[in-house]
Amino acid sequence: MNVAPWPAIAAGIAQTTGVPFKLESRTPAGGGCINECYRVAGAGQTFFVKLNSAARLAMFEAEHDGLAEIAATATIRVPKPVCTGADAQHAWLVLEHIQPGEARTGSMARLGEALAQLHRVTSAKFGWRRDNTIGATPQINTETGDWINFWREHRLCFQLALAAHNGAPSTLVTSGERLAADFSKLFASIDIKPSLLHGDLWGGNAAFDRSGAPLVFDPAVYYGHREADIAMTELFGGFSADFHAAYRAAFPLDAGYAVRKQLYNLYHVLNHFNLFGGGYAAQAQALIDGLLAEV
Repeated sequence: MNVAPWPAIAAGIAQTTGVPFKLESRTPAGGGCINECYRVAGAGQTFFVKLNSAARLAMFEAEHDGLAEIAATATIRVPKPVCTGADAQHAWLVLEHIQPGEARTGSMARLGEALAQLHRVTSAKFGWRRDNTIGATPQINTETGDWINFWREHRLCFQLALAAHNGAPSTLVTSGERLAADFSKLFASIDIKPSLLHGDLWGGNAAFDRSGAPLVFDPAVYYGHREADIAMTELFGGFSADFHAAYRAAFPLDAGYAVRKQLYNLYHVLNHFNLFGGGYAAQAQALIDGLLAEV
């Protein structure tokens, strides 16, 4: 029998916040293609709820912790994580509900400055204390002191292995493996610190509140090379010239970024192939070919 999770969700909200909560309304909300999303309200309180199968509890727990990690820096606003939970059939994540607004004059620049501040938060090692997901794909965050090995093993080679399993052309996999052996040449003479990254910073995961202040959400948090976040802001668009100028003014990028960004975006293009198939294989091959020409 499919038992509705809403009484348990309401009880979890009340237990976590310490304020009684009785769910009075539930409205479907946009939230991507992975989860069902709702705005729930009662007694003057409103929350945002993500709902999925019970097997997705760990995904929600990691997202909860990632949002908390960013929130603790006080650099850029995220929806405050409230609680996670599960029953026999469902898992859920409850977040602060933020009324969306529009970008105003200076909003994109503020986003760039805030991201630069986030990237100045560092750790002793690359990775994170737990694994999470990039979209619906597992993302391995085993901590290490070596960025090159981290990116090779836990990002590029991980996605290449998935691509091979998912029927990618053998030429793509073979050339990708050759790139994995050689790409360290792209990092000569730069000092990389483990910066706190959003991890999945495309245009759909950034917005503005009613005052025009920036916020980000749906993170895939880990500590890594900050260029990986900036590269993704260029992959699908949605970030203005004001954003990029403000970021660079606050935290200039190293020489060679224009090439390295292709390496970082290859991870996301391969992930899109693994999730959706289609033309992403050709896009990944083009990125690999361009990078091999540089090494």
